[in-house]
Amino acid sequence: MATLRAKRAARLDAQHLRYRRTRSDGAVLHCFVLDCSGSMLAGERLARAKGMLVALFDRAYRERAEIALVCFGGGRADVRRQPGAAHWFNERWVTPIGGGGGTPLALGLASASTVLERAARRRPSQRRCLWLLTDGRTNEQPHAPRAADEIVVVDFDEGAIRAGRGETLAREWNAQYFTADALTS
Repeated sequence: MATLRAKRAARLDAQHLRYRRTRSDGAVLHCFVLDCSGSMLAGERLARAKGMLVALFDRAYRERAEIALVCFGGGRADVRRQPGAAHWFNERWVTPIGGGGGTPLALGLASASTVLERAARRRPSQRRCLWLLTDGRTNEQPHAPRAADEIVVVDFDEGAIRAGRGETLAREWNAQYFTADALTS
């Protein structure tokens, strides 16, 4: 209606267009789980994963979605960002994330599960998506977090010999599966 009022009897032009922002109220939470283990340092996998992470954060910012970030590696898992709005300055706090050590995938997913369960209690109608960015170089076979409505596995396993664990996890969890190359091309 505002567009028609601005246009009046004139021919429709871009300057007449009026937009109404819909209130999403954080309708989606994207919980990213980033593998920061030593194997991700090989071939700059971690650097590529962090670059992808920033691009996904930027997309969430444009969509007015919430984000959360859990990093795991070296025998520990840290919630680096509790659920909240994505910001344009995401790169500044993603860049210093380091890597090394073992791959405590189960611990990382347990931390993400806690984040998702709290979010589900806070906003039951919010859709919760879990993104796992990993090379799958672990023998752990954890269960999918129950509070995730959707799961996406982004596999950074590359080279002549692939372990295929990311694809196996995605199949067992009934999750979407992408290779890192497929998402960046």
